[in-house]
Amino acid sequence: MTASIQPINLFEYETLAAQHLSQMALDYYASGAWDEITLRDNRAAFERYKLRPRMLVDVSQRDLSTTVLGRSLKMPILVAPMAFQCLAHPEGEIATAKAVRQLGTVMVLSTLATKSVEEVAKIDCLRWFQLYVHRDRGLTKALVERASQAGFQALCLTVDAPVLGRREKDRRNQFVLPSGMALANLVNIADLEISFKAGESGLFTYFLEQLNPALTWKDLEWLQSISHLPLVVKGILRGDDAVRAVEHGAKAVIVSNHGGRQLDGSIASIDALSEVVAAVGDKVDVLVDGGIRRGTDIIKALALGAKAVLLGRPVLWGLAVGGEAGVGHVLELLRDELDVAMALSGCPKLQDLDPSLVVRL
Repeated sequence: MTASIQPINLFEYETLAAQHLSQMALDYYASGAWDEITLRDNRAAFERYKLRPRMLVDVSQRDLSTTVLGRSLKMPILVAPMAFQCLAHPEGEIATAKAVRQLGTVMVLSTLATKSVEEVAKIDCLRWFQLYVHRDRGLTKALVERASQAGFQALCLTVDAPVLGRREKDRRNQFVLPSGMALANLVNIADLEISFKAGESGLFTYFLEQLNPALTWKDLEWLQSISHLPLVVKGILRGDDAVRAVEHGAKAVIVSNHGGRQLDGSIASIDALSEVVAAVGDKVDVLVDGGIRRGTDIIKALALGAKAVLLGRPVLWGLAVGGEAGVGHVLELLRDELDVAMALSGCPKLQDLDPSLVVRL
């Protein structure tokens, strides 16, 4: 990645990443479910919120630091859990973890990672483990125990995927991992893999056969009985579900529609945020993901009550273009945009961001 072609925003990274990825990998990362209505609306929804900046505020010094689950972060931008990062770069999740360490934030490692919890744990960054609950309770328990033993600081339970959303590009491509690439957290304890399935996405078949569609709120209590890690519930779009999550022990909730990859037609994450925040108040940290591409998007999310945001696909674009350096640059671009947006909004600290700053048109 030379200086002459270095992208200057996240959209340029997305364009450039297409030159570095196979068609199967690009389609897997970029696509949404069915007609991709929610995928598009995640981005469009941010444009419906307009900013109302304050004037004549001393913004000569800005502070982007925050705390999530009691941990100090240098910025309110976490890296969302994303599977199969070695499709983008040979170092995959290791490169992402190294960039996260440099930026002083959190990486959420996917159950379906192509580097294991133990490998990622060698990188001294803040890290959470994202969990898919499998039909095999023993396997799920083993995953949780490994994450705890490897020093992960939280367990992030994805609740919006009892089955996999229909991603038609993956189905057309008959998605499967390339030879030599494996589910690093699963192949060594259960010999599980994404197998080729004629006329179907191998990942869809994996979810159908391996994941537990009978998961209920009671299972949150079971997870807490086998782990001391604080529980984060990811995939909430309703206030009443957020309340249930808190009642069943969640220490944080992530407002998310899985990047538009699950139920097409579901509400944009940013549109669901205010209801969730109103429902749980300050009982737990509320985070949000989906469609964030600019520092002004983060301003809007935090003004509506989010403690922080999670960034997904742009991290993969940076990884594809430049490995660790690409991921780091993507995060730096977004951090620097947030810094400028805070100054122009009359908000020197994240605590100054409140609902009066935004209006939905």
